[in-house]
Order: sequence, then structure tokens, then C-alpha cells
Amino acid sequence: MYIFKTVAALQAHLNEIRKTHQQIGFVPTMGALHQGHLSLVDIARNKHNYTVVSIFVNPTQFGDAKDLDHYPRPIESDIFKLQQQQCDVLFWPEPSEIYPKNHKGCKIDLKGLHLNMEGAFRPGHFEGVVEVVKRLLDIIEPDTLVMGQKDYQQCAIIRHLIKSLQLSVNLIQAPIVREKDGLAMSSRNIRLSPEGRRKAVRLSATLFQAKKNAVLMPLHQVKSEAIKSLNEAGIAIDYFEIIDGLQLHSIDNFEQADLVAACTTVNIDGVRLLDNIILKGNKDR
Repeated sequence: MYIFKTVAALQAHLNEIRKTHQQIGFVPTMGALHQGHLSLVDIARNKHNYTVVSIFVNPTQFGDAKDLDHYPRPIESDIFKLQQQQCDVLFWPEPSEIYPKNHKGCKIDLKGLHLNMEGAFRPGHFEGVVEVVKRLLDIIEPDTLVMGQKDYQQCAIIRHLIKSLQLSVNLIQAPIVREKDGLAMSSRNIRLSPEGRRKAVRLSATLFQAKKNAVLMPLHQVKSEAIKSLNEAGIAIDYFEIIDGLQLHSIDNFEQADLVAACTTVNIDGVRLLDNIILKGNKDR
């Protein structure tokens, strides 16, 4: 596996790769890799001949400087995992490479996609995500971008970015990878206490039940039953929303959207856990 820390070196290498007519699959990450990340690498590698993974803890998407400082950076472990996964290239830049002095940023109308759910709790977060993803796409120029469904709102916003700017990259929204007990894999899970870890299983169980309930009852009742389930487990809910899967606004019946998802974020042991499930439609539309 090649490791590049500068834009110039990475681009020179990828230009040589393109001469061999290989396509490029790209997986952006902030490191602290787990099996969920590695499943994205598998998808990129299987779909394309050459796979690039970035590890960059993006300062523009952190509202709290302490969160940025404390974000885990187990780079040696991450490199080993990527090597085992047969990744071709790791791009591991410093902030000055991503945001040079002449960097102008990415300004697009997000059409309100960034305002609800996670956006309501993390103002400015998605503007930072859009900025870094656009910059990475400009640097790498991949044929395919692979991102995980667990960050559902983020995927929807990046899909909007690609469509708005007519970027020549195909976005694959990869399915959520779960632990054996159903909990969505996350680098945050290790921060849960044993009791919190047991409690967290209720999160995915509630979503799975919501999918079953969605064919039996109105969506407002699906939502109220889900909230009741989480409350009974003593889980603090930031939000539980049933949304138009493309426009991200709340809906109260299936006829309002072709793609419908239930998205939630909860707080256990001071750890925010995200999860979601698609209730109707095709996420790749």
C-alpha cells in the first residue's frame, strides 16, 4: 500500500494509474477504522480496480475544539487494517494540504438539508463536511465515492452536492454494518460502559420493529411506538424522525415520498449514537 501525505505526490501517482485505464474508488474517513469502514473499502475494491482511502480529521466539521483535540487517531492500527484489506493507497494529509492559503471553500445551497436532525444539534457541521468532501473529490477525482448509510443525512447531502455541481462521480451508499447483537458499528461504541453497551442494543431493535410496524400502522404511530421503546429502556433521545429519504423533512404517511427512512440519534453514557433504517424505497435512486 502506498501512503501519501501531499496532494502533489498523490496526484502524480494517480495520473500514472489512470494511464493504465484503471478506475478509482474512493473512501473518505477520519480514521479510527472499524469493520464498518473496512466494508466500504471492500466495496470500492470490488467495484473498481484501484482503491484510495483518506484519513483526515477535518477541523471544519467540529463545533467544539475539545472534540477535535480528543478525536482518536490510532494511525498505526489504521494502516495495518488497510494493508490487510488490500487497500492500494492511503492519503493521510496535514490540514495545510487540504486547506492551503489560497483555498476558497465550497459554497452551494444545501436546500435546508443540513438544518434538521444532526444539523439542529451540530450547527455548521454539514457545511464542514461538504467543504472537505468537495476538496477531496477535487484532489482525487475518483470514479466512485463509497460512503456508509449509518451517516444517512451526510450521504443525502453529499448526493445533493454531486448533483448540484454535476460532478462526474458515482456515489454508493453502503449498508450499515452491525455487531452480532444489531448495534451499528461505530468508533464511539468502545466508550460505552458495559451497562450502556447492553442498553444500546435497544436502539437497533427499535428500528427493526419500526420497519415491521410501518406495514401495520400509520407512521405517526410507528414514531410514537419507537420513542416509547427507547424511553422504556432509559435512553435519552436527541431525535427520532421518519423522513422523506431524499429531502430529509419529516413526513406522516408513505404517500408523501418514494424513499422513506427512520433516523435517530440517542445519548447513552454521554455518547451520541446514530442509527437508521429504510422503511420504503431504494436508497440508490
